[in-house]
Amino acid sequence: MLLMELKDDQSEIIHYTFEDYPICIRNPSLSSYNNFEAPPHWHDDIELIAVLQGEMNYNINGEIITLRQNEGVFVNSRQLHYGFSETKSECNFICILLHPLMLCVTQILEQNFVVPLLKNQNVPYIKLSADKPWKKELLGCILSMYNAKDDAVAPLIISSLFLKMWSLIFKNSKNPVSAKSQNSDFTLLKNMIGYIQKFYRERITLDDIASAGAVGQSKCCKLFDKYIGVTPNAYLNQYRLHQSTWYLKNTDMTITEIAQIVGFSGSSYYAEVFRKWCNKSPSEYRKTNCL
Repeated sequence: MLLMELKDDQSEIIHYTFEDYPICIRNPSLSSYNNFEAPPHWHDDIELIAVLQGEMNYNINGEIITLRQNEGVFVNSRQLHYGFSETKSECNFICILLHPLMLCVTQILEQNFVVPLLKNQNVPYIKLSADKPWKKELLGCILSMYNAKDDAVAPLIISSLFLKMWSLIFKNSKNPVSAKSQNSDFTLLKNMIGYIQKFYRERITLDDIASAGAVGQSKCCKLFDKYIGVTPNAYLNQYRLHQSTWYLKNTDMTITEIAQIVGFSGSSYYAEVFRKWCNKSPSEYRKTNCL
């Protein structure tokens, strides 16, 4: 996986499949993520998932759903999310990222149909399955997008399918609610996670993390536990470990150098937490995952 890159607001920078169009289409396996778990992240783009084989858990804003074969999920813009498997079970899936700007053909269209759904707190995500015709149709659109990725006019086909999906979701969603009362706890958590993802290479204390969210240490710990299920320091270590695997696979830096560049105090401690996390030492991981 690519080393995660962030914008100034700590949202993820997406590397698009098409040079001139904000479209990213991938067909990954969950095992391609370290420990069968993607790092929690968010971005402006809409995320579409369709499971082809196996199953995985998917966390959206702290709510966990299970996605099985022939199921999927629509994740709205700027929602905190990630897929994982506690049992380290394989899952093959389609992942498509589409920027909402693709829908903003005119200002009126953007004002009346795009922004209201983006800001609709009743629709952070929609689980997709065959239980309702319109959800089944959404799944079909995801598959059609993937199948069209190599077509000469792929951006046109994908854009038209995106518009179709948006109209289905808009018609079948609950009434929009005001964006002014956005969940403050969730916003604070994103600020703290963003701080970790930006400064993980430096020495970070629990007080630093809590201060990034303008909360006390106790509330900081409660928010991480509620939405992610780990302590702030555990998340910090996990993020450092995730980042370190990129250096193990893509550079010839020493273990000591990698430990230092991702923020660990020493190579011995880094090797210890890495083995607990991955059931391998950093050196063993490098041997089995080198390019």
